[in-house]
Amino acid sequence: MSVRTLPLLFLNLGGEMLYILDQRLRAQNIPGDKARKDEWTEVDRKRVLNDIISTMFNRKFMEELFKPQELYSKKALRTVYERLAHASIMKLNQASMDKLYDLMTMAFKYQVLLCPRPKDVLLVTFNHLDTIKGFIRDSPTILQQVDEAFQQLTEIYGGLSAGEFQLIRQTLLIFFQDLHIRVSMFLKDKVQNNNGRFVLPVSGPVPWGTEVPGLIRMFNNKGEEVKRIEFKHGGNYVPAPKEGSFELYGDRVLKLGTNMYSVNRPVETHMSGSSKNLASRTQESIAPNPLAKEELNFLARLMGRMEIKKPSGPEPGFRLNLFTTDEEEEQAALTRPEELSYEVINIQATQDQQRSEELARIMGEFEIMEQPSLSTSKGDDLLAMMDEL
Repeated sequence: MSVRTLPLLFLNLGGEMLYILDQRLRAQNIPGDKARKDEWTEVDRKRVLNDIISTMFNRKFMEELFKPQELYSKKALRTVYERLAHASIMKLNQASMDKLYDLMTMAFKYQVLLCPRPKDVLLVTFNHLDTIKGFIRDSPTILQQVDEAFQQLTEIYGGLSAGEFQLIRQTLLIFFQDLHIRVSMFLKDKVQNNNGRFVLPVSGPVPWGTEVPGLIRMFNNKGEEVKRIEFKHGGNYVPAPKEGSFELYGDRVLKLGTNMYSVNRPVETHMSGSSKNLASRTQESIAPNPLAKEELNFLARLMGRMEIKKPSGPEPGFRLNLFTTDEEEEQAALTRPEELSYEVINIQATQDQQRSEELARIMGEFEIMEQPSLSTSKGDDLLAMMDEL
């Protein structure tokens, strides 16, 4: 497992989240002079994106994020994104948040699978940052925050070897390996099967620095080529035109990670049967988890540095629905498999006094303003604690 994977995972998933929210906000946008009090306007859309991006690229948060550390559970990371999505006047209910996270994860999984070479996951990240900068071109302060994150990426990942990038890619694929959620856009484009697994192409440009397959060269002990054998590879490959730019501004060449929602079309998600069964088999155990303390510590550090600004006035939040209608959203909430619900995260701790004191200290870092209800369980509802922040 690579300890340099978390920043790439967070930034790419965050970029996909912004793409989806931007598309839905545009679809529900009402001109300012015609909008009712409970409807979205273009001003609201820009404000939501600015607030989320400003929180996402907060300097203290980025400093914590870029520290070498292992990945934690999907539920822990999902909690961070839920807090991030609610860093503005926008509100999402549980079903819409589930759908948002499903779309984010499947999109980035597809991009990681299709990267021609492991290092290209960095180009995918730069594509996300390039598009994010387009969302905030009128906000120079936030734009500077994104550029600083770009510089950190360049400094940390620019000198990594091909083997280190391969380890990062393997770590990402392990993280995504049990996720097989069907997405309507992928199904229509025939890049995903009905079981939720992606279809890998056997055509197109080969990785930069490699040759088109179809030729075997044989050499003698002096290093001289003595024979060539051609074979049919069964694909339609072409040489890579050029390497993508890793500079602050430049042609990335690779299109993975760009905004696939720029063309407005509905996107639905469906859990495949195999995914439901697998999720049931891999439901988190209620037995004591040796990583429980580390996950709490991870969330405390990350969320404690988001510095979400609360609205100063009595202005209510706007609700965003990622489904076509409210009825679809309500139905999705009812039919969501219980084992896939992220509403409750149970974290168990051992009974010894030292661990109890340590857990209390970590929970104290969340700055809960009100006393929680009395409970004899040390595995309190983590999301309930988040609501108090």
